[in-house]
Amino acid sequence: METAKDTVHHDVVLEADGDDDTPALSSHALEALKEFLAEQNGALAEASSAAAVEQQAEDDVALVTEDWRLSQFWYDRETAETVAAEVLALCRSIDSPAVACIACPTLYAYLKKIDPNVPAQLLEYDKRFEQHGSEFTFYDYNQPEDLPSSLKRSYPIIVADPPYLSRECLEKVAQTISFLMRPGPPYLLLLTGEVQMDRATELLGLRPCVFRPHHSSKLGNEFRLFTNYDPGTRLGGWEQA
Repeated sequence: METAKDTVHHDVVLEADGDDDTPALSSHALEALKEFLAEQNGALAEASSAAAVEQQAEDDVALVTEDWRLSQFWYDRETAETVAAEVLALCRSIDSPAVACIACPTLYAYLKKIDPNVPAQLLEYDKRFEQHGSEFTFYDYNQPEDLPSSLKRSYPIIVADPPYLSRECLEKVAQTISFLMRPGPPYLLLLTGEVQMDRATELLGLRPCVFRPHHSSKLGNEFRLFTNYDPGTRLGGWEQA
């Protein structure tokens, strides 16, 4: 079968331009050349797109499928990387850092992706995360202090993402935070719905940051990131009243 490329080679010089001997493409060859160049550009665009998708897959962190029955909604990549960067900045600012991730497996996964040596413990109800071995601890917020004694008062950095937007759930997670806190002022980060703002202040003394977390699945509730310390220029700083 004749291709556009073949036609270009066969019909390159078929017409001369009136007053001189400069070769010109026939109209048939010109159309064939245009078709050939369009095919080449299309192939280059496809290759570029495929490379971008492959790079994105390499950069993203593989997670288990969300289980909505467990109120699981993973952060999007920007949120996970931003919060992970904040936690790692805190780790660099203190001696003997250790991070407790309460019901936030996305953050744990990105922390370990960025810095495999960061000392982090994932407290999570979903036993699929047992794949993380000794850094996984089964956690049921209904039993807020039913945890190994080795975790008690061991963490200067604690990040929590309560599974439910209720006062009861936040109160019990606050008990867990108290159990885990290392003596001395800890760094606390809480990711939860904006509807919990007053409770976050009342129960844990937290304030909202300008940075807004988002999830891979679109949720109807607006989420916020709260901290008990002023992050300065990071996370957009504390939101001004």
